[in-house]
Parts: sequence; structure tokens; C-alpha cells
Amino acid sequence: MNQTSSMQFLLVGLSHYPYLQPLFFTIFLLIYMMALAGNILITVVISTDPRLHTPMYFFLVNLSVLDICCTTAAIPKILQILAVDKKDISYSACISQLYLFTAALSTELILLTVMAYDRYVAICFPLRYKTIMSRTACVALAGAAWILGSVNSMLHTCLILKLSFKESNVIDHFFCEIPPVLKLANSDTYVNDVVIVASDVLLGMICFILTVISYTYIISTIMKIKSTEKKKKAFSTCASHITVVTIFYGGVIYTYVRPAFSNKLEADKVVSALYAIASPVLNPIIYSLRNKEVINAINNTFAKKSSWNK
Repeated sequence: MNQTSSMQFLLVGLSHYPYLQPLFFTIFLLIYMMALAGNILITVVISTDPRLHTPMYFFLVNLSVLDICCTTAAIPKILQILAVDKKDISYSACISQLYLFTAALSTELILLTVMAYDRYVAICFPLRYKTIMSRTACVALAGAAWILGSVNSMLHTCLILKLSFKESNVIDHFFCEIPPVLKLANSDTYVNDVVIVASDVLLGMICFILTVISYTYIISTIMKIKSTEKKKKAFSTCASHITVVTIFYGGVIYTYVRPAFSNKLEADKVVSALYAIASPVLNPIIYSLRNKEVINAINNTFAKKSSWNK
């Protein structure tokens, strides 16, 4: 254990293109700044505008916080590696990054399911919405998402801590994530693989099925609405969430389910960048551009700041 804890991993996900490192650094820095700015803006606007103190926006704040955690777990180390010639990351730092990233990923998976349920209640049971989605219920659902996500990540992390690793400790990836780290294991990873599959089924598939069920009822209810205007309004409240879910599930399924059937590290790196780095940038844009209430709240926030400056 002492030997393992003192080892170093080499992150070489971008080292194949040394002449492009300055460009990669600029791109990742801009992405990180945009992700932070967008998600902090969403969080501040929703927290300070009483009109947005509803269950849907409460969950959106949680999503923004998760996106900040997700990008912060990965991008700063990527920037450090791109800025200096030193590509190594300590064993403890790698495990910490893996835990934080997996926890954020797992929690977001559950939270998106909760958000689908929130839209289901809002559209299918509008008269009982405030009663069902009470403040206590919302806090309990969000809390459950954070706890279950953390427990899932802790389970994977503890199993990885029991492994020994090869002397060839090169991680051909942007950051420490479960699939590429397991490829370096010198001991049997059968238990790890079984737990990953079990997690995919129990957590991933259940969340996916519940989300599909929620939207099946939502679409069925919307189609029964006679007014075209009301149909558009009902669908617009779900469109942003559907877009985010599609991007997120596409990346997670490709990275965590597909490895059981193939081995394409280069493709893995691209898809990881999509849901781990691009998704946190796109989420606030998707929710703000397709939501008039958020746009109005942002405009009011900047209008107030302008009046104070005068």
C-alpha cells in the first residue's frame, strides 16, 4: 500500500500533439471560465430572484453546483499539465480526482431523473404540484441524489484502492477516470468490473427508465391539450431538460457501458470531454436561452447593477 500511495501517474491525453498544446490550453481555459461564469450566474440569479424560488429552479441550482464541481475536478489539472512540461499526477491526487468526478457524475444522473419527475408532476398533476413538490420533498429528493451519488463513487473508489498497479503507469486520458485507471491495474479487476456493471444497471438503467416513463406520461398529457399555445408552453418547460439529458446520457452510456464490448481509448477521450467539460458549459446556455423566466431574471439583475452604478 505504501508503494502504491507513493507512485505517480502520467496523464498524456494531449501529449500526442505538442505543437497544439498552447491552443489546447487556451480552449480549456475559456471553457472552464465559461462553465464557471455561466453556472455561477444561474445560481446567483435564481437565489436572488423570489419569482424563481420554485422546485424546478431549486433543482437547476443543484445542477449548476454539480457542473461547477465536475469541471473543477478535471480542468485545473489539465491546465497545469498543458502549461508546464510536468505531466504527472500523484496517486492520492488521481484517486481524489476520480472520486470527485464520479460523485458529481453519479449525482447528476440521479438529479436529472428527479428533474424529470418534477416536470411530470407539474404537467400531469398541476393542481397538486405545490403539495407534492413541497419544500421538504424537494430538499429530500436533492439530498438523496447527493448522498446516493457520493456513496456510489465511494464504493468504486474503495475497490480501486485495493488494486496494485503496473510499473507502466501512463494514463492515456485527460484526467483520472475509472475506465482508464482500471486499465493500469496489475491485479484482477473482476470485482471492479462487476460493480461497474451492477452500478450501470441499478443506478444508470433505473434512472434512465424512470426518466423515459416520466416523459412518456408528460408527452401523453401534452398531446391531450387542445390549445396549441398551451401545448407549446407545456413542451417548452421540458425542452431544455430533454436536451441536457440527451447529451449527458449519450456520453455516460458510451464511456461506462460500451467498454465491456470494445476498447477505443481515443474515442473515449473525446466523449469524456463532451459530457465532463462541454456539458457544464452548455447546460446554463440551454436553460437560459430556452427559458424566458431565466432570461428576464438575468436582465433584471444586470439592470439593477447598472442603476446602482449610476
